[in-house]
Amino acid sequence: MPYSEIFRMAFQNIRANLLRAVLTLLIISFGIMALVGILTAIDAIAYSLNDNLSGLGANSFSIERKWGEVRGHRRGRAAKPADAVNFRQAMEFKERFDFPAKVAVGCYGTGNATIKFQDKKTNPNVQFNGADENFMDVKGVDISLGRGFSKAEAETGSPIAVIGADIVKTLFEGKDEKAIDQIITVNNTRLRVVGIMASKGSTMNESSDRKIYAPLVTVKSLYGAGDDKDYFLLVAAQDATNMDAAQSEATGLFRQIRGLKPGQEDDFEVFASNSLVAILKDNTVTLRLAAVAIGLMTLLGAAIGLMNIMLVSVTERTREIGIYKALGATRRSILMQFLTEAIVICQIGGIVGILLGILIGNIVTPLLGGSFLIPWGWILLGFTLCMIVGVVSGFYPAMKASRLDPIESLRYE
Repeated sequence: MPYSEIFRMAFQNIRANLLRAVLTLLIISFGIMALVGILTAIDAIAYSLNDNLSGLGANSFSIERKWGEVRGHRRGRAAKPADAVNFRQAMEFKERFDFPAKVAVGCYGTGNATIKFQDKKTNPNVQFNGADENFMDVKGVDISLGRGFSKAEAETGSPIAVIGADIVKTLFEGKDEKAIDQIITVNNTRLRVVGIMASKGSTMNESSDRKIYAPLVTVKSLYGAGDDKDYFLLVAAQDATNMDAAQSEATGLFRQIRGLKPGQEDDFEVFASNSLVAILKDNTVTLRLAAVAIGLMTLLGAAIGLMNIMLVSVTERTREIGIYKALGATRRSILMQFLTEAIVICQIGGIVGILLGILIGNIVTPLLGGSFLIPWGWILLGFTLCMIVGVVSGFYPAMKASRLDPIESLRYE
């Protein structure tokens, strides 16, 4: 019997028992939907975090205070929160770090700034940060129009600013050239716009286009100059192969600047973008395995249900099988017909489940500011699992059907 005829008969028998087939493929669909949906959502989160961390290049790392508690001495009798990285420490590190690398200093101003221009103003959710002359290059901030800060402007605290694309859209109708050299007000502080940042969208619900940078000393004067004001350092090595050496030297120098004694625990942390991405990938492995386990458990129930339905189908069609054999059908053709029915039901259920899984998994992407994700690897996994379930569930009923005695089958009531 040709395969085209086998497929035709398989679809005919599925249509003849449509309700039963639909209920079975829905069970399979939910299993594949859970599998593909969870894995797609995990990928969307991972890619968004990766994009968020990619602001630091492969040859860059940052130094910030340790936010957890650190022990005061080796025996660990006392523990206290780490002190903030103050302005003096940050600038001393920048001056003393003798390594082929570029050092940038930044600080957090406020996350609820309101930007005004004439009679227009933004919502009070703009991030206002300080940056030195190297910050834009090291951080990977692209300037679409205008310029960044010079060394003199960063050190003297010139009243200038570089603004994001969302601010231009709100205050200047999205026209970059209209914003350059205009005087804006940031929380009652007048600044002249010298640069526009290229649009990057948002990641992890944080918009890079809703930020404004002013020279480091300007933000320092506005939001506190004490030792409790927190600064952070960005270091970009000239050669990516020297990253380990650069981090080791930076750690040793910053320990001296922080006044840490030998044996004392570091009260600061060094973050490299590539190491953070590696940690992220390691942590998502467990989540992916859990998603696969959930999907497989659902598919196991679907496989048992499908095998039961196929066995019932063999019993109901015993006389039909006897007629086929009497007309010359071979055991192989009978086996292939029933096996094809099981595989077709599984693959239809798999297609429905994959489509639903992609839609459900991508629900998180707009929330994280990412783009629509099509997980080709998980789609292939879904089709493969459906094929395996179809073969495993349909093989025994198909073998049973192929071994029926034609005479006994014809006499079956």
